[in-house]
Amino acid sequence: MSTAELFIIAIGLSMDAFAVAICKGVCLKKATLRQCSIVGGYFGLFQAGMPVIGYFLGIGFADKIVRFDHWIAFVLLGVIGGKMFFESFKKEKTDCPLEANDKAELKFTKMVVLAIATSIDALAVGITFAFLNENIWIAAAFIGVITFSLSACGVKIGHVFGEKYKSKAELAGGLILILMGVKILLEHLGYINF
Repeated sequence: MSTAELFIIAIGLSMDAFAVAICKGVCLKKATLRQCSIVGGYFGLFQAGMPVIGYFLGIGFADKIVRFDHWIAFVLLGVIGGKMFFESFKKEKTDCPLEANDKAELKFTKMVVLAIATSIDALAVGITFAFLNENIWIAAAFIGVITFSLSACGVKIGHVFGEKYKSKAELAGGLILILMGVKILLEHLGYINF
């Protein structure tokens, strides 16, 4: 997998975290650099860790299903991308308490739950990386840095612009993952050669 392809997957995976970071920004009263970094840190760390876990889960049985790995990658990326795509059309209001305070919004338990929820997709992608025999350490670091950066920016964007970009981020992320799954399948079937 090329650096460009890895970058595209990292962008696609980070869109869930980016969308949630926008919601965090809506709820925060200040959205300081420190607060943006805290949100980015949680999301980046979990988004980097989950593919590693998925990779080591997948590596155990990757050699047994090598003939079907491209189909599995296609299905996993398609399902994840499809879920993000359809969720982007749901009309949801950000659930900010009326008397929200910044400390409560960045509470450890709340942030860990959000970080896990937004990084489950990365676990499945880690399994895909095992089938494709990718260097998981480089991929995980790349995904973590991209997610950190986009999430930190998402907090500021949410604070300034509100919920306007949340659904667009999920829509873009879903389409990116679906297209990457199709590309992997077509490459393995010999239809395209990059």
